[in-house]
Amino acid sequence: MGIHGALDWTIRPAEKADAAALALVAQATFLEAYAALTNVEDMLAHAERYNSKPAFEAGFDDGAQLWIAEAKGTRAPLGFAMLTPSGFDNAQPGDIELRRIYVLDRCQGQGLAKALLDVVVAASAGHTRLMLGVNRDNERAQGFYRKHGFAIAGTRTFTVGATTYDDFIYAKPLDPA
Repeated sequence: MGIHGALDWTIRPAEKADAAALALVAQATFLEAYAALTNVEDMLAHAERYNSKPAFEAGFDDGAQLWIAEAKGTRAPLGFAMLTPSGFDNAQPGDIELRRIYVLDRCQGQGLAKALLDVVVAASAGHTRLMLGVNRDNERAQGFYRKHGFAIAGTRTFTVGATTYDDFIYAKPLDPA
C-alpha cells in the first residue's frame, strides 16, 4: 500500500525483547490522544514512567501479557494490548484488566483494535469480567468499547505528570467457562 493507505498487519504475543517497539507505539499513541489536553512536561513525565522501554520490561517481569500488532514486511509497531490483574478499587474476584489497547491513529477504523480486543478476550478465558479505564473525554474509544459489549462500571482519577483526569471504568462480562 502507499504511505497513506491501509496497512496489512499481524498480531503476535510480545516478548521482553519487544519492549523498545512497545514503548515507541505507546509514546506515539499517547501523544496522539493527549496532545490537546496535556502539557509537554506532564507528557514527558508520564512517558518516562509508563511508556518507556524500562517500564515495559518491568511489566513483563510483573507477569503482564502483551500482544503487538506489526506492519507486514517491516514489522513496524502499529498497536498493542496489555492484560494484567485488575487494579481497580471496584474489582471483584474473577476480574482481569485490559490495561492498555493502543492503536496508531492511521490504523484506526481498519479492524486492528477489534483484532487486538479479540486476542485479549480469548486470553481472558476463565475470568468473569474484562475491565478497562478510558478518559471521560475520549468519546471515540468509549464508542468502540460500548460497541463491543462494555458498559460503565465506575469512575476513577488518572494522573498524567501533575495533571489529574477523570476516567470511566468500563467492564465487559466474560464467559468464565
